[in-house]
Amino acid sequence: MQLRKEPQTRIRKAAGLLRAVLIANLVLVSYGFTKGQSTTTMAERIALFDYEQSDFQIREVASERRETVTIQDITFVGIPGEEPVQAYIVMPNGQGPFAGVLWGHWLGHHTSDREQYLDEAVEMASKGVVSVLFNAMWSKPGWYQNRDLADDYNSSIKQVIEIRRAMDLLLSLENVDKDRIAYVGHDYSGMYGSIAAGIDNKAKTYVFIAVTASLYDWAFFVNQPKSKVDYVQQNAVFELTDFISKIEGTVLCQLSSTDPFISKTDGNVFFNAVTSEGKERKRYEAEHFMGDEEIKSDRTAWLLKELGLN
Repeated sequence: MQLRKEPQTRIRKAAGLLRAVLIANLVLVSYGFTKGQSTTTMAERIALFDYEQSDFQIREVASERRETVTIQDITFVGIPGEEPVQAYIVMPNGQGPFAGVLWGHWLGHHTSDREQYLDEAVEMASKGVVSVLFNAMWSKPGWYQNRDLADDYNSSIKQVIEIRRAMDLLLSLENVDKDRIAYVGHDYSGMYGSIAAGIDNKAKTYVFIAVTASLYDWAFFVNQPKSKVDYVQQNAVFELTDFISKIEGTVLCQLSSTDPFISKTDGNVFFNAVTSEGKERKRYEAEHFMGDEEIKSDRTAWLLKELGLN
């Protein structure tokens, strides 16, 4: 996560605040509410994300050709009654069956929406991959600064459901091989995506980029809840490590060694929560945007290998 138009001094202060928040969370032990504790069972928590298997009502806004690749600009219904989700479908020429990748973007100061991995998805199409790239709730300008923390609980449930629906959309495409599916999530999309992954296990492989171990770590940079104890109690159902441990596919974690928003410890906690075989962690000297060519190259190589496209 990178707050839009934040000077470096503000970022350093935010990183310092992060450490203070983590210490404050430890104090909550005396109240019986600490990170990772929830009074609900895992089955009850999973049930929070139940959703209606309704028609996607796909509407094509525009279509673009890039050599042998078609990019469809669409909207689809994630949750009936809610605002439709904006997405791209990137489709190679041919009949398939093709591998499929669902891409989730970061919260940052630029390309903080479905555009972030569009060029990468186009390149992957030439290798036999269909991609869906969706807009998450943090694609809206000022979402983080302007959000009401009292809404985080309901917003988190809706976001996980929309990620699950985006995965369903990818799997519904006739020329997609349902046994060769990947999820790529950066920043918040990696964290919320890990909840969806632990519930569904619909992908063969996952790439989580610049992720921290708990949603609490980034909750309080700008605004504060009326009661931090109540906030932590309510949102304990989203403890990431409990869902990460349920993931059955292979996992690549791409982390920065110098990330002001994610300590090495928190990155390691996320990675170590993965219990499936075939996990790998790679660290880079990179900014939180993680846009270096080496990172992209490693990610591409991982996807090609895990999706049987070498």
